[in-house]
This record gives sequence, C-alpha cells and structure tokens, in this order.
Amino acid sequence: MSDLIDASDSGDNAPEFSVSEISGAVKRVIEGEFGHVRVKGEIGRVSRPRSGHVYLDLKDDRAVLSGVIWKGVAARLSVQPEEGMEVVATGRLTTFAGQSRYQIVIEDIKPAGVGALMAMLEKRRKALAAEGVFDAGRKRALPFLPEVIGVITSPSGAVIRDILHRLRERFPRKVLIWPVAVQGDACAPEVTRAIEGFNALTPGGALPRPDLLIVARGGGSIEDLWGFNEESVVRAAAASDIPLISAVGHETDTTLIDHAADKRAPTPTAAAELAVPVRLDLMAWLDNQDSRLTHALSSGVTARGQRLRDLARALPRPDTLLEGPRQMLDARADRLPAALKASVQARRVQLSEVSGALRPGLLRRATAAEAQRLANTAARLNLRTLQRDIARKRQDLDSLTRRLSDAGRRQVTTWRDRLEANERLRLTMGYEATLKRGFAVVRGEGRVVTTRVAAADARALEIQFADGRLDVTRAGGRPAKPAKPKDSPDQGSLF
Repeated sequence: MSDLIDASDSGDNAPEFSVSEISGAVKRVIEGEFGHVRVKGEIGRVSRPRSGHVYLDLKDDRAVLSGVIWKGVAARLSVQPEEGMEVVATGRLTTFAGQSRYQIVIEDIKPAGVGALMAMLEKRRKALAAEGVFDAGRKRALPFLPEVIGVITSPSGAVIRDILHRLRERFPRKVLIWPVAVQGDACAPEVTRAIEGFNALTPGGALPRPDLLIVARGGGSIEDLWGFNEESVVRAAAASDIPLISAVGHETDTTLIDHAADKRAPTPTAAAELAVPVRLDLMAWLDNQDSRLTHALSSGVTARGQRLRDLARALPRPDTLLEGPRQMLDARADRLPAALKASVQARRVQLSEVSGALRPGLLRRATAAEAQRLANTAARLNLRTLQRDIARKRQDLDSLTRRLSDAGRRQVTTWRDRLEANERLRLTMGYEATLKRGFAVVRGEGRVVTTRVAAADARALEIQFADGRLDVTRAGGRPAKPAKPKDSPDQGSLF
C-alpha cells in the first residue's frame, strides 16, 4: 500500500485498483492480523431484526466497534446481550464492504466479571418485579401432605440423595425425579422444560402428576447458579400450577427463581423438611387428640349422668302427682247423679212452660200464614221458564251423552286393535308357530328335556307337535297314546 501511494505521488504509471479490489485487500489484511480476538467493552446499541441475527456496538470511552452475532450463535448463547452490560466478546475481525467499515463477528459473549453479572441480575429482577412475577398474592400454599413429589435436579449429585434420605426419615412419599443439568448452557432450557413437563401431566394418569415440585441444586459461584437466573426459568416457576419450592445453593445464595417460587428453602435438605411433616410427630399428635377426645366424652357423659340424677331427685313421685286429680275425679263422680237429676227437672219445667203457651187458635193462624206464603211463592213461579230451562238442560244432556258414546266406541276400538296386534305378536313370537315348521317340544316327567342324556334317563316322554301331543313310553311301560292339544302355550325347547 505504501509503494502504491509513493508511486502515485511521484507520477509514475502505477496500476489502478477497483473499489472491490481495495476492499478485498483491506479485508485480507484485517482478517490476517486479527483472526481470533477477545474484546472487552460496554454494549451500546442492540438491534434484533426479524432475521434472528443480533447487531450491537461495543464501546469504551474513546471508540466504538460494530459487532454481529449470527442467528445460530445467538440461539446458543448462555447470556443474551443487553444494552449497558460490560462483556468480553470472543470472535474474529472482518470488514463489511457495503458500508466501508470493519466489525467483529462474535462467537461467544460473557459478562466481564461478577460486577457485570450482578448489575444484569438486578436489572432483570427489577423488570420482572415490575411485571408482577414476584407478587406475593400469586404464591400458592404448599400441600400439607403431598402424595407425589416431583424433584428437578441432577440425578447423580448429593442433592437428590439428601432429599430422599430426609423424606424417608420424616414421612416417606412417592418421588418423581426429572434429571436436568444444574449448570452450564443446558441448565436453563432443561429446568424450564422440566417445570412445564410436570405441569403438563394429567391428574390421575398413568404417570401421576406431582402435588409439589422441588427445584434443587447445591451451592456454587454466581456463574454456576446463573442458569436459575434466566428469564425462562423464572417465568416457568411463576406460571406453575403445582406449588414449587426453590432450593438452589446454600442459605446465602439467592437466585431469581427464589423470588418466583411459592417457597424458598435455604438448602435442599430444608426443602424436604418443608415438603412433608414428621410422621412420628403426627402420630403423637393424633394419640394426644384421641386421649383428649376420650377424656372429654367420658367427662361429658359423667356430668350429664350426675345432672340427670340430680333432676330425678327433684321430681315428685308418680303416685304423688296422681293423688290430686284422683281425688277431684272421685268428688265430681259423687256430684254427678245429683247434677243430672237437677238438670232433668229444670228442663221438664221449661218444657211445661213452653207447651202451656201453645193453643189451637195460634196453630191455625200460623198454618194460614204459612199457606199464604206458599201461595205467594207459587204465584211468582213461571211454568214456561221452567220448561224452557228443562228443555235446554235435556239438549245439553243428549249432546254429552252422544259425545260420551262416541268417545267410548273410539276407546273400545283402539283397545280392540291393540289387543289384536298383541295377539298377532304373541302368535308370531310364540313357539307354536315354530312347531308348524317341523320342530317339536319334548317333555319328560313334567319338565322340558333339552339334552340327549336327559331324554335317555326319562322313563316316559311327551312330544308336542303343531297338531297335538304324543306320549312315548319306553319298553315295558304303557303303550303310546296321542294326547289332546292344549290351547295354552307352554315354554319348552324346540328340536
């Protein structure tokens, strides 16, 4: 390049380069000198177009470096870039000829130290808290004694052994283990799928749905526990319909899943203690309650028995209660004959007084007045009106009689049709119609014979045909004699 400039300044006949050739030469120089680099800086602008690629700026206090993360790499990143985050980006420098600029194609990106991780963690925590993901009102109470407990952890670590050991000591329960990676890039997606998978199980299905979930991991650095700070894990824990206990790290370790879980346990062992009560304590409590109940019942029965005896002593004897009414009854029985005689005498005197006032003339006047009243009533009666009313009532009666007769005939006709239909159905369904097609009913000693063995053991047989019955007697018995046909159908077997 320097030779080209010098020749150009001296006016020599230097070769000409196209723009593409110059861009390619610059690209080769930059990629040759900076094939693979690590750059530390603060993330500025972050753009995520529909293509899935990520475009960003890395900057410090004096310069800005453009960067790009291709779609496939961006999907595999353990930490997604955010504006203001201090990171260390690993990649290769190249140029973009379309805009005459150089840029870094990022292959991996990590926060620059614990301070950057904590700042990003606090920012994410505030954003999720503003959405209400950590609200205490949405947290569910843990079941008192879950039937099935789902544990999301590594199957090979000491955590699962501690949980199972503590559950056996306190109250043995069924445990379903969903193995996951508890650190690294695969941690967050596997834990998210485990929480969603347990919630997707059907209650009462072949694989029982847990009543309680425990997400557990042992202690570690903030980088080791970072998978439990990912937004997908936190949202899955908050959306879980099954109550969830977070037991990630030691007591001093805090992750975002602790805020979203329904209960946080300082250690995995403490999570097992929160999940189930102590069986011996429950049995002791039940024994105590049983003793208290028995004592309360005994005391109540004793107190009520004593109260009943006290009340019984205060009640008078039955004979004492009946003495007064018995004496009153005797006194009134003694007074009854005299009272009856006095009453009869008083009514006799009253009858005499009333009969003395009755005279023949008075009776005649009363009779004449009654006859006059009857004559006046008869004069007011109109014979034609009565006749018309009687005629109208007779017409109404005749009409009702005709309607009743028609209804009766229609009802009788309907009943006759139904009876004939039932009779035809009986004849169709009865076995006599089958006899006309060549079948027969065999009876022996009053019972229907359905097998050859039963027919061989019978002393006499009766065979019913369509036109009658025939008695068949074995050798040494009576001669066979045709029997009269019976009108009533019998149940039997057809042969």
